[in-house]
Amino acid sequence: MLSPEFIPVLAAALAAVCVGGVAISMFYARVGRRTEADKRLAAIATWDGPVGRAVGSDESSRKRSIEITLRNLEEQQKVRRGVKPSLTIRMQQAGLTWSKKTYLLACLAAGALALMTALAVLGVSPLPAVGFGLAGGLLLPHFYVSRRRAARLRDFTSDFPNAVDVIVRGVKAGLPLVDCLRIIASEAKEPVRSEFKAILDDQTLGVPMDQAVQRLPERIPIAEASFFAIVISLQSRSGGSLSEALGNLSRVLRERKKMAGKIRAMSSEAKTSAAIIGALPAVVTCMLYLTAPDYISLLFNTLIGKVVVAGSLIWMGMGILMMRKMINFDF
Repeated sequence: MLSPEFIPVLAAALAAVCVGGVAISMFYARVGRRTEADKRLAAIATWDGPVGRAVGSDESSRKRSIEITLRNLEEQQKVRRGVKPSLTIRMQQAGLTWSKKTYLLACLAAGALALMTALAVLGVSPLPAVGFGLAGGLLLPHFYVSRRRAARLRDFTSDFPNAVDVIVRGVKAGLPLVDCLRIIASEAKEPVRSEFKAILDDQTLGVPMDQAVQRLPERIPIAEASFFAIVISLQSRSGGSLSEALGNLSRVLRERKKMAGKIRAMSSEAKTSAAIIGALPAVVTCMLYLTAPDYISLLFNTLIGKVVVAGSLIWMGMGILMMRKMINFDF
C-alpha cells in the first residue's frame, strides 16, 4: 500500500508524462522538418564548387531522363496489358497465318464435325446435337489457337536467354547491335529467329532500333520481351554499357527460368492430386456402369437423376477451376 503522502507525487509525475507525450506528438513534425533542414544546410556547406555542381547536374539530369523513360515504358506496358488482343493478333502470336475467313471456315468445319459426332456416334436427338455443334464450332478453334499461342510463347521463353547471351558476347567483341540481331535471326531456333527477323525488317524499313524492339512485346506478350525492350530503350536514350545491361538481363532471365522450374517441381504433387480428384467421379461412374448398370442408370433415366448429374457436373467444374487457380503460380 502506498502512503498518503506519496499519492500526490505519483499523480504529478503521471500528469507530467502525459503532458510531455502530448507535446511531443504535436511538435514532432516540426522538429523532424528542422532536422531535415539542418541536413540540407550541412550538404550546402560541404559544396565543392562549380565542378562538383556540374557533375551533380549531369548525373541528376541522366537519372531524371532514366526515370522519365521508365515511367513512359511502364505506362505503355499498362496500356498493352489492359487491352485484350484481337483475334488477328492472337493468331499471329500463335504463329498461324490464318485470316479471319480461314478461322470462320475452321469454326464451321469443327461445328459440323461435332454435330455429326453427336448424331452418329452418341445418338443424341437433333436439338441437343445442334447445341453440341455450336459448342464445338465456337470452342474447338479457340482452344487450338490458345494452345498454339501458349506453346509458342513457352518456346520463346526457353530460348530467349541464349539469344541475349549472343548479343552480350557480340557487343563485347565489338560487333554492332544490328549484326548481333542478324546472327540471331539466321541461326536461332523458332520462334526467336522469326521475331528477331521481324525486328530487323522494321529497322531496315527505317524504324529506329528502340522502336523496333518495343514492338517485340506486342507480338510476344511475356515479361522477358518487355525487359529486353526496356533495356534497349534505356540504353538508346540515356547511354551506358549495353553489354553490362544485357548481361544483367541474361542473369535475370536465367534465374526466372530456374524459378519456373522450381515452381513446376514443387507444384507437380498438387497438380497430380488435383487430376486424380477431378477424374475420380468419372472413373467411379464408369466402373459402376460396368458392374451394376441398373443401379447407376437411375441417374440417366429419371428427371431427378438428370438434375443430380447436372448439378454434380457444375460443382465439379467449379472445383476443378478453383484447384487450377490455386496451383497455377504467377511470378
